[in-house]
Amino acid sequence: MVIELGHFALILAFFVAIVQSVVPLIGASKRWAGWMAFAEPAAISQFLLTAFSFGALVWAFTTSDFSLRIVVENSHSAKPMIYKISGTWGNHEGSMLLWVLIVTLFGAMAAFFGAGLPPTLKARVLAVQSAVAVAFFAFILFTSNPFDRLAIAPFDGRDLNPLLQDPGLAFHPPFLYLGYVGLSMAFSFAVAALIEGRIDAAWGRWVRPWTLAAWVFLTIGIALGSWWAYYELGWGGFWFWDPVENASFMPWLLAAALLHSAIVVEKREALKSWTILLAIIAFGFSLIGTFIVRSGLLTSVHAFATDPERGVFILLILVFFIGGALTLFAARAQAMEAKGVFGMVSRESALVVNNVLLAVSCFVVFVGTMWPMVAEMMFDRKLSVGPPFFNAAFTPFMVLLGLVLPVGAMLPWKRGKLGKTAWSLRYAFVLAVALGVLVWAMQTGRSALGPIGLFLGAWITFGAVLDLWSRTGRNGSLKRLFRLPGADWGKAVAHTGLGVTIFAIAGLTAWEVEDIRVAQPGQPFEVGQFTLTLEDVNRVQGPNYFSTMADVKVETNGRMIGTLHPEKRDYPVARMPTTEAAIDYRIMRDLYVVIGDQQADGGWVLRTYIKPFANWIWAGCLMMALGGVLSLCDRRFRVAAGARKAPSAGVPAE
Repeated sequence: MVIELGHFALILAFFVAIVQSVVPLIGASKRWAGWMAFAEPAAISQFLLTAFSFGALVWAFTTSDFSLRIVVENSHSAKPMIYKISGTWGNHEGSMLLWVLIVTLFGAMAAFFGAGLPPTLKARVLAVQSAVAVAFFAFILFTSNPFDRLAIAPFDGRDLNPLLQDPGLAFHPPFLYLGYVGLSMAFSFAVAALIEGRIDAAWGRWVRPWTLAAWVFLTIGIALGSWWAYYELGWGGFWFWDPVENASFMPWLLAAALLHSAIVVEKREALKSWTILLAIIAFGFSLIGTFIVRSGLLTSVHAFATDPERGVFILLILVFFIGGALTLFAARAQAMEAKGVFGMVSRESALVVNNVLLAVSCFVVFVGTMWPMVAEMMFDRKLSVGPPFFNAAFTPFMVLLGLVLPVGAMLPWKRGKLGKTAWSLRYAFVLAVALGVLVWAMQTGRSALGPIGLFLGAWITFGAVLDLWSRTGRNGSLKRLFRLPGADWGKAVAHTGLGVTIFAIAGLTAWEVEDIRVAQPGQPFEVGQFTLTLEDVNRVQGPNYFSTMADVKVETNGRMIGTLHPEKRDYPVARMPTTEAAIDYRIMRDLYVVIGDQQADGGWVLRTYIKPFANWIWAGCLMMALGGVLSLCDRRFRVAAGARKAPSAGVPAE
């Protein structure tokens, strides 16, 4: 009965979404207050109905209701409870229901927190957001129904993909979808503003918190996915330029550009056209990511490889919304006339450079991701675009961004002097260069990647600290420092996180040590400064798997560090093996051990990596996310704060 109610709630939410996408638009056009006000209760009702439907699906998984096809294909009665719950979104149909749940969640939040928005703009934002929901409700109900029943229920299920039975993958998709789908709010604000015919400083302030929230969630989601790939897949890497990784990275780059561009709209009422375009394209890349993951055209270890017909449906959604928004963008070009003017040397210009570098780097990732598919379709050639291309084509733009960022962040608005700003950063630059030269002198026979990464990371970090201190005035004090607005702290923390991440990636890539050998039980061997001994290999039974587990003793300079237990697991229901790396986590390095197959002489293949600064990568990502949260806590960036400055009667008639 719960399943039927959940299915009915989903259908009812679909009809509410249809009405909500039409009635408020008509009301805003005619200035009918009652019709515009309908959007708020409709948005909240839509979310509650979808939440009930999603809860019904979670109930089916937790109770192992094998009358549902989706539960049979993605669960098993012996699976731990956390993976029964995460199995709800560990598949195509359930993840799409989570997708539309988040669409309705953001719509309900806009209805709840948007009390200060002009009524016409608010009605149009909620209508556009609901139109996005309508498209995905239709996609779920007509092509991907999660409540599809089986005529005869089997005794048990086929289990969830073993790679997804991991805490990192339990939380990774929800955060990623909150970021993906959160960009739909920026899209809705952009389209509503185009319909309204008004883009001003208040609009820039309204759109920023939603974009910032989406960017924070996307940052956390990408970091969780990277961390999962690092310790779960056993390849020893944190980023593989996989199509699905790229699908989330591209919107992240554009969302970062949108955040900085919206600042110019808010402060100077400039870059209006570019900001609107970024809001449209950023959500467009979220839809492209959804298409990549679900069309089956590109393969990945964590893609939903489904039939191409579903991919065509998503492609039609993409064409309708992004094509329609770009058409409206072209028609409303005259409404986006810039009012603020600025010099070549100014913070506005620095933010333009920031946007160009982020947008071009996104385009590079897009070309590398899609080119194999285009080459096969157009030229009947099978090509592989891997890390060498991405590293060579993407890295220069990030280096340029790192060089420009500290100077651009401290330039004054409207007009500045490059020499004066650069001089104020002289100590940060000298210290960063000194650190890079010191590391260059200490290392022998190595690439320049490590020293350059350290210089860039230190330059960005010290620049962020100096920028924050400069805001305390000429006679700066700690007391005044801690009274600075949350946005100033958020900016400094986020930029510092970027610097830490850049250094960590460069350091790990440059100074990693790798050793692959056949290890004999009881015979120690050296890897770097460590002495490892394969003491034993045992057969262990887990909750729903069998494991071949090794005991590897680790010592350094005669001192015992501990015993690592790398595993090879076999899931009999899913009939799929997985590799579980054993990692000794430390602040300055990770010791990473993976066990392979047994050899004819009785030895076992062991892969050992020494990974310096690995944990700094995710620490830097979390610092970036924390910076976003601190900025969100600044009351000046709340939707209502900016909205109170807008005329209560709305905007002039079109």
